Amino acid sequence: MSNSLLKKVSLGSWITLAHPAIAEIMASAGFDWLAVDLEHSVITIREAEEIIRIIDLKGLVPFVRLSSNNSEQIKRVMDAGAHGVIVPMVNSEQEARAAVNAVKYPPIGERSFGLARAQKYGRGFDEYLRWQKDNSVVVVQIEHIDAVNNLEEILSTPGVDGYFVGPYDLTGSLGVPGEFEHPTFVQAMEQIRQVAKKVGKPGGLHIIEPNESDLLQSIQDGYTFIAYSLDIRILDSGCRNALERVSGVLN
Repeated sequence: MSNSLLKKVSLGSWITLAHPAIAEIMASAGFDWLAVDLEHSVITIREAEEIIRIIDLKGLVPFVRLSSNNSEQIKRVMDAGAHGVIVPMVNSEQEARAAVNAVKYPPIGERSFGLARAQKYGRGFDEYLRWQKDNSVVVVQIEHIDAVNNLEEILSTPGVDGYFVGPYDLTGSLGVPGEFEHPTFVQAMEQIRQVAKKVGKPGGLHIIEPNESDLLQSIQDGYTFIAYSLDIRILDSGCRNALERVSGVLN
């Protein structure tokens, strides 16, 4: 089940490049899940469907990080076969509830019914109707100080399965952009962990740079839904690191 990924340590990554080979390569690498990023990429809804299909057919769980908390976009990516959504900038209980409503069919939510890939183009509608009730996933992104201050209400919203910290935006809202060692940011992160523990909701973290020590530290810190870097950073870092290691020979 998709939502079980949040309750144990699972590793995923971010896809921002639309070429299907990127999805196929990353889906074959050993990740548990992959997220198609619609917020900070130029991936279209048509390209997202193709990437979702590849991830799904390779046996991984496909998620979509939305461009915004938009019910129309949520409906389309879920119909395309996404198992869940990662919703950016959720700062209140009302915004969390809106995301759940857009993912779940009535009577739980307000999503309209359609026949697409997720429903096996119609023949699997009843099966999908049962599946989505307990297995479709809503992950809220905590990336603003307002969300931190409202965190208990957000995470207590029925249908919210877990949270995901957006570290860059959170530092920006705190007035210390990119300063991940700043006491204000460290304190906010600790507050998030404590509230999540109290409510009993699992947490995720996005490790932007492909650094194994940061990955291990995030597991030790108790995060279970971990995104290890993203396609463009893995590509860039791999190229640069290799060239740096042989620069002395080349020169």
